[in-house]
Amino acid sequence: MPARRLPSWAWVTGLTAGAIVVVGALTVQADKGPHPTATAAKPSAPASADAKPSASPSPTPKAAPVPDASGTGRRIVYSLGQDRVWLVDADDAARRTFTVWPGTVDPAAGSYTVSLRKDATTGSDGVEIEHIIYFSAKSGVNIAFSNAVDGSSPPPVSGTRTGGIRMPKADGAALWAFGATGTNVRVVE
Repeated sequence: MPARRLPSWAWVTGLTAGAIVVVGALTVQADKGPHPTATAAKPSAPASADAKPSASPSPTPKAAPVPDASGTGRRIVYSLGQDRVWLVDADDAARRTFTVWPGTVDPAAGSYTVSLRKDATTGSDGVEIEHIIYFSAKSGVNIAFSNAVDGSSPPPVSGTRTGGIRMPKADGAALWAFGATGTNVRVVE
């Protein structure tokens, strides 16, 4: 009796099911592993024409503290009142903080998650942007963190509804490395 061959659909179904199981197992394993952290840039001392040491050392500037009621655990915190973002690790320590330039449409205060990431596109204001991290929508306007490819921070065009929260290029790269899909975002007043 000759050997019977399985139809091609059976092979494809079996391979697809196996791939789904492997991807699921890897996702669980990756979720239990370490998450990337952002490191705070240390300010450098300003150059001085006077070579003599000062009698008293200048105080180290304190980073703005993470706002109260911004949640716990690994998260991105965005303060509407301070126009500032914090990248907070699982130990509730701010690893980086920086100021941002908000668009004309602010998200409502509350808890969100990173829902979509795009490498680059053209913003609704016509500026080429990168490191786009979407987390909310309000009145039909998508709200996302991003930075201009050329590093600029043009003000929004008067009368234009934009939800882009722009930041300096280096901060955009740090946020991109920190804010994977599913990362918690907490918007506070």
